[in-house]
Amino acid sequence: MVLTQAFLHHFSSFLNIISTLILVMKMNTKAITLFSTLVFLAFFHLSLVSCRKIISHRGENGFTLDLIHRDSPLSPFYNPSNTPSKRLRNAFHRSFSRASFFKKSSFASANDTIQSDIEPIPGEYLMKISIGTPPVKIVAIADTGSDLTWTQCMPCANCFQQTTPIFDSKQSSTYKTVGCNAEECTSLGTSSCVRGNICEYQMSYGDQSQTIGDLAFDKFTFPSTSGNNVSIPNVVFGCGHDNSGTFNNYTSGIIGLGGGEVSIINQLDKQIKGKFSYCLIPIPLQSSISNATSHINFGDSATVSGPNVISTPLIKKEPSTFYYLNLKGISVGDKIVDFKSPNITSSAAGDDGLGNIIIDSGTTLTLLPSEFYSSLESTLVDSINATRWDDPSGTFGLCYESENGTIDAPKIVAHFTDADLELSPSTTFAEVEEGFVCLTIVPVEEVAIFGNLAQANFLIGYDLVANRVSFQPTDCTKY
Repeated sequence: MVLTQAFLHHFSSFLNIISTLILVMKMNTKAITLFSTLVFLAFFHLSLVSCRKIISHRGENGFTLDLIHRDSPLSPFYNPSNTPSKRLRNAFHRSFSRASFFKKSSFASANDTIQSDIEPIPGEYLMKISIGTPPVKIVAIADTGSDLTWTQCMPCANCFQQTTPIFDSKQSSTYKTVGCNAEECTSLGTSSCVRGNICEYQMSYGDQSQTIGDLAFDKFTFPSTSGNNVSIPNVVFGCGHDNSGTFNNYTSGIIGLGGGEVSIINQLDKQIKGKFSYCLIPIPLQSSISNATSHINFGDSATVSGPNVISTPLIKKEPSTFYYLNLKGISVGDKIVDFKSPNITSSAAGDDGLGNIIIDSGTTLTLLPSEFYSSLESTLVDSINATRWDDPSGTFGLCYESENGTIDAPKIVAHFTDADLELSPSTTFAEVEEGFVCLTIVPVEEVAIFGNLAQANFLIGYDLVANRVSFQPTDCTKY
C-alpha cells in the first residue's frame, strides 16, 4: 500500500511535467530536445524512488546481531592467559557435558551420563539484548538447544552472582505476567500455578542447573549491527527468581533459539518469517582477532542464496527443540563410510530412518555413534601418512604430530540428504597441543551432534517454513 501511494504521487508529478513541456513545445520546436532529456530524467527519478521503496520494504523485517564466542576478546569470559590450544581443549570438554545434557533431555535415563572435568554452560555463544521499558541491557547465552528465554529477576530468592544489574520487572512499564490458562503457559510443559493466576515455569539442565520463576511478557530490543535497534513488544520470557547451578556471573540467562513454540525464533515468526542464519568464526581465529565476531541474522537478512549454496531437509520430530538433519555418511577421499548406529533408538533415529543427527551451535565437537565413528577412524588411519600421537588425556582417539598445526589429510565430505558438505581440514583436525593435532570428531552413545567447529566458515541458514537448512562457504571474519 505504501509503495502504491508513493508511485501514484510521483506519477502524478511526472504527468504535470509532461503537460508543461507540451505547452513549451508548441511555442518553440527546439524544445523537443529538452523534452526528450527531461522525460528520460523524470522516468529515471520515478524508477529510482520506486526501487528505494521496494528495497526498504523488503528489508524492513531483517536484522543482524553480533554472536560473541565465549573465548573471543569481546566476551566477558575471555582469559588472555589461555593459549588457543587450551581454549580448544576446554571447549571440547564442554561438548561432552552438553551431549549429556542433550541425552537427558531426549533419549536416556539420568544414570547414563558422559563425564567431564569442566562443568558446562549450555552453549558457546553470547548475545546482547535489552528487556523492558526503559530497556535494561543483558548478556545471555545464545542456545539453539533451548527454547525458553529467561533472565534473572528481582526479587531474587536464590540467584547466582551477576556482574551487571539484575532485571527488576517492577521498573518496566511494559512488563506483565502470563496467566495460568494462557496458551503460552500450557504449551510450556514445565509450568505450574501456585500464586494465583501467574504461570510459573521451571527449567532444569543436564548439569543440575535450574531456573524457576514467572512466565511473562515484555518488550525486547535487539541491537542490530546496522545501528538501528529493533524493538519487539510482548515477547514471552522467564523472569527467574530462583536460579542455581553452574551459570557464570558474566551472564544473566539464556536466549532460546530452538525449534519449540516458546523459542525466540517462533515468537518472532511474524517479523522474521521463520528464517535465521549465522556465520561462525573458527575458535582459534575467534580468540586472536580482536575486532572480528560471528553474526546471527533474522528475517530478510537471513536469506542464504547463490551458486555455491547447498541445502538439506530440516527434519521435524520430537523433541521439537532440536534441529535434526539426516546424515547418510562421510567420505574420506574416494572411500565412503555409511552412517550406522544399531544402538540408536527409534526416538533418536526417527521411525522413518531420517533425522539421525542434531545440528547445534552450542557444541564444539562433532559427536558420532561409536560404531560409525570406528569405521570412519579406520578409514582415516588408512588414508593419512603421518606419525600418530596418543592423547595423554584420553579425550581424542585419533591424533598426529604436526609441525605447523595441520596435516596432509584427504578431502572429507559429510553427505547429508541432497547436500554434500566438504569439511575444512583446519577444523576437522585441530591443534590441541603445540605440535599435535587431533580429529575433532569423537564417539558417543546414542546422541549424534554436528558441532560448531564443522560449521565454521559457512553461512548457515535455517528456513522453518520450507524446512530446509542451507550452507554457503563464507569467510566469516569478513562477513
